[in-house]
Amino acid sequence: MTDHHDEFQADRRRLLQWLGAGAAASTLTWSGKLFAATSNTDTRFLLVFLRGGYDATSLLVPVSSADYYSVRPNIAISKTDALPLSNDWGLHPALKDSLYPLWQRSEIAFVPFAGTDDLTRSHFETQDSIELGQPTSGHRNYQSGFMNRLAQQIQGVPAISFTGTLPVCCAGPISIPNVALQDANRAPFDDRQSKLLAAMYDNHPLGPQVKEGLDLRQGVAKMLQDEMTAANRGAVSTRGFEDQARRMGRLMREQYRLGFVDVGGWDTHVNQGNTNGALAANLNNLGKGLAAFAQESGDAWSKTVVVVVSEFGRTFRENGNKGTDHGHGSVYWVLGGGIHGGQIAGEQQEVSIPKLFQNRDWPVLNDYRAMLGGMFTHMYGFNGQQVEAVFPGVKPVDIKLV
Repeated sequence: MTDHHDEFQADRRRLLQWLGAGAAASTLTWSGKLFAATSNTDTRFLLVFLRGGYDATSLLVPVSSADYYSVRPNIAISKTDALPLSNDWGLHPALKDSLYPLWQRSEIAFVPFAGTDDLTRSHFETQDSIELGQPTSGHRNYQSGFMNRLAQQIQGVPAISFTGTLPVCCAGPISIPNVALQDANRAPFDDRQSKLLAAMYDNHPLGPQVKEGLDLRQGVAKMLQDEMTAANRGAVSTRGFEDQARRMGRLMREQYRLGFVDVGGWDTHVNQGNTNGALAANLNNLGKGLAAFAQESGDAWSKTVVVVVSEFGRTFRENGNKGTDHGHGSVYWVLGGGIHGGQIAGEQQEVSIPKLFQNRDWPVLNDYRAMLGGMFTHMYGFNGQQVEAVFPGVKPVDIKLV
């Protein structure tokens, strides 16, 4: 009897540990009901957040700018190495085999001079600003992220965050589950434990949420176990984001319609590199992952829009450590099988020293809230009130990508 009681208490502790931040902030993660798998729209939207402020000037290379090459003697991407996009722009060669084919098929576009009006150049503050989607002046509600507000406007559409903890942008009254796929190679509880836990919460207010959370993680774990069985010698591949992105593609193809994932490692203050090095390796891995996501999406790729953002860009000039420091304007990416890709979109200007913001950064000419508001208007048929609900105080701008 004591053994069973101890096992039961151990299972209960594991459940609370597994719920983690969601249990501590139950109104954000576990309040309300999770969406059913059915949807009133077939459009998929995935937000990819590059945490750390990636160097957009190495991703989208201003090949026609003499100033770019003069202020980056060690880390510039040469005109011959950059993949041609237009007379003024080239693409980092690390994406040659992954995303450049999407450009050639008009399934990817880039929006330079993009970002927020947050001028703190602080990772955490600017990340919060973007994820909240609220005006940066005045009071901000940290329990209301813009992805959650988006989910509220397209009711009945299942959403998910592919993260270990619920991100700020998914906080709010709609219950959005989160699961880190790279850590989900086995079920958190066996069948016996799952039944005990479900029974323990039968008459508890958290009962439905616990059951749905268990079902989500058990289902993902089964998918990964099937993958292990099919792999050589039963081992799961360790290719990182590429494998995670494939799993995301399968889940969004078959069940979810709104998704979020973040990818770290973009704060390149030292030895950033050019065609090779830390940034090139990150771009290579990210490109392979996004290409894998597109492939795994299958026919749903034509109904999918992926937007890649970062909290800010980096300084136009390289620093004394052959890296770059925190900047302002960035380059956002828009991918999808049905977008009007193959173009450099949005408002633009000459890339030169006299045009820099505060003599150091790219300016922000394309406000991300206005840009996404315009995209959501086309993707979901939003009216002005619905855009206002997602991005308060914003006038949507149509950059003609969807």
